[in-house]
Amino acid sequence: MNLSIGFPVILGWAAALLVNYLSDVLPATRKLTSPVCKQCSAKLAWTDYLLLKKCPSCGTGRGWRTWLTQLLSVAATIYIWFSPPKALGFWLGYLLLIYLAVVFIIDIEHRLVLHPVSYFGVALGLLVGVQLHGISATLLGGASGFAMMFSLYYLGILFARWMSKRRGETVIEEGDALGFGDVNLAGILGLILGWPLISMGILTAILAGGLVSLVLILGMLALKRYEAFAAIPYAPFLILGAILLLYF
Repeated sequence: MNLSIGFPVILGWAAALLVNYLSDVLPATRKLTSPVCKQCSAKLAWTDYLLLKKCPSCGTGRGWRTWLTQLLSVAATIYIWFSPPKALGFWLGYLLLIYLAVVFIIDIEHRLVLHPVSYFGVALGLLVGVQLHGISATLLGGASGFAMMFSLYYLGILFARWMSKRRGETVIEEGDALGFGDVNLAGILGLILGWPLISMGILTAILAGGLVSLVLILGMLALKRYEAFAAIPYAPFLILGAILLLYF
């Protein structure tokens, strides 16, 4: 393999191993622990886990998410190796991509933006934001992103209360369509994108989320499985908007 492409391939594969590991253990334990089999919960040896081997106890192989993440990570790392984002450069862009991938996968699979991940995101967001925009634009972007998404979050709560009152029901989970983790993530992305770019990032996420929701509704109607107010993970749309603005 040519050395010029071999190094980013190795970096991309290693990044995906880290992303898959964090996405596997953090939702279950909220801390760094030894990996376990998702099927039988048997503790996996690190060598078996990192070599993507089947579980020695039950024979269950790694899921499609693991392999897709490995391939996409290699492709993305090669891309930013040869075409690094001008403002970020390769290494900061590489680190940020790992973080965003962890948030993306966990929210897709569990509909959670975990607090430990958010704490790390604040530190990383400050580092990236100050380098890109300076301290003032970074802090203003973080505050604006948090405030804009909190407004949408609270409007969702008010709407849920209004609908429940009309139906004579009791609200069990308020703000189900938009969790407070999404509000925290918007603040983190605000630090990264700065002001005023965070407003474009959130607008992009809203438009993308609305388009996907429309497609899902039409699909459910066509299959006669329509479910009113079905929630979808929102963090992926915020992340995709940020990636579009930062990397392309």
